[in-house]
Amino acid sequence: MSHQAFIEQAVRLAYEHTVFRGGKPFGAVLVREGQVIATAVNEVLTSHDPTDHAEMRAIRDACRQLGTPDLSGCVLYASGEPCPMCLSAAYLAKLPVIYYAYGQADAEVAGLGMSWLYKQLALPAEARTLRIVAQRATPKRTRRIPPGCAARPTRTADNDKGEQIWM
Repeated sequence: MSHQAFIEQAVRLAYEHTVFRGGKPFGAVLVREGQVIATAVNEVLTSHDPTDHAEMRAIRDACRQLGTPDLSGCVLYASGEPCPMCLSAAYLAKLPVIYYAYGQADAEVAGLGMSWLYKQLALPAEARTLRIVAQRATPKRTRRIPPGCAARPTRTADNDKGEQIWM
């Protein structure tokens, strides 16, 4: 199948989901080597989960099916331009490319745009409407590195007992 065919499949999923199930009009198709690995639709309204976007569902499903969080050999096709959350998930899954049918301007006209979120993320942290406050855990023993995690790249330091702790 071609890029166009996969895009049309994502749009068809979105349309059918909206018309027949009353969901939000977003569909996603995840492909590896020309084969569909996962398809999904936006289930935010039915699951009451604000993270239940079509792209997130397709990425999760593909990772489970392939047994890896690395989707670097895959392509994501989406009916709409991915929001910042879905875009972040695509980066974390190492997707090399995303094709989408409708952009943010189209979504804004339909009342589904994310321009407000892009604007928030462009602001310095202290100017955003969501406050994010750093608060260290106590006592220090709660910051010990779990066994097997020490080899992972992370910021650590030795405490007064010579143990590595999370920073």
